[in-house]
Amino acid sequence: MLMKASLSGTDVKTGSIALHNLQKRYGSATAVDDVSLSISPGEFISLLGPSGSGKTTTLMMIAGFEMPDSGRVLLDDKEITRLPAHRRELGVIFQNYALFPHMTVAENVAYPLRMRRVAKAEREARVHRVLDQVHLGALASRYPHQMSGGQQQRVAIARALAFDPPVLLLDEPLGALDKKLRQHLRNEIKTLHKQVGKTMIYVTHDQEEALAMSDRVAVMHEGRIRQVSAPQDIYRRPADLFVAGFVGEVNLIPVSIRSGVVQGPAGDKLPAAQWPDADRDATLCVRPEHLRIETAAAGTSAGIQGRIVDMTFVGDATILEFQSESGLRLTSKVLNISAKAMPDVGDACLASWAANDATILTQ
Repeated sequence: MLMKASLSGTDVKTGSIALHNLQKRYGSATAVDDVSLSISPGEFISLLGPSGSGKTTTLMMIAGFEMPDSGRVLLDDKEITRLPAHRRELGVIFQNYALFPHMTVAENVAYPLRMRRVAKAEREARVHRVLDQVHLGALASRYPHQMSGGQQQRVAIARALAFDPPVLLLDEPLGALDKKLRQHLRNEIKTLHKQVGKTMIYVTHDQEEALAMSDRVAVMHEGRIRQVSAPQDIYRRPADLFVAGFVGEVNLIPVSIRSGVVQGPAGDKLPAAQWPDADRDATLCVRPEHLRIETAAAGTSAGIQGRIVDMTFVGDATILEFQSESGLRLTSKVLNISAKAMPDVGDACLASWAANDATILTQ
């Protein structure tokens, strides 16, 4: 059902998207394999995955630029699977922005309104409003080549917002920018989402970007969705080994579970709050910032015995490389604001973690 959000007294359309068992093949290669996903009105969701995971193809099927071999796409509970892109009325922002170089900023933003035969007075009012929303009102008469990459990106967003689409689709819009500008603009997009209340579907391969911006993240791999969760759950409770390894840094420790006890490679008893009921082999996942490295004398009884083999200062933190007596290498990240003395290279130490900070995966 189409919903409306309010922005400075103006009603803004925002809609829901539902994907049912989408499949897309190119010859013998399967790009998208049985993808189902429900996106609520006003939600910001990221499709996150490596190159070739199917995220952009999924977005293009929502936009109507690609047709699925099977499955359904619904907008506000109405099927649009075979509807051409220009009749879906969705806003799309590409990585290259696709601005018209011979048009001014205002003319670029007004273009979709002209194509829809919006009256001149209303067209000018909408252009003025959306340019103010993206803080470009003073640059309306400039041409794209006279603007920075970040400003061009904001023009592309304004053009997509001008005709008030119910859903905004963004295909790696920050990919061509440098790191510092990406961080700045991702915050602007997040703020803009809160202001306008649009449903936004955002494609990216950047884990930090997805975690920082999204209400939910859908992690994709080999054409399938591996997990859909809030950013905190994706990071702290990954559903499988691919998600654990792809989203952030992680220590993967082979363990065996016997009679409710989690044991490490050398038979060490390891902290864990959850484990499968049956005896089995598994993998314990713990993030570097949760891995505590203490001298053997100060360490607790549950953990892995070993030594520090390397230390790297990275500004806000120090990275400790730990090697167990069985040869297992683990990484710990320690913030440098801590007053606690750190062990040195060669020191005998115990690696441990809080039980709630570990996840056991059997896949």
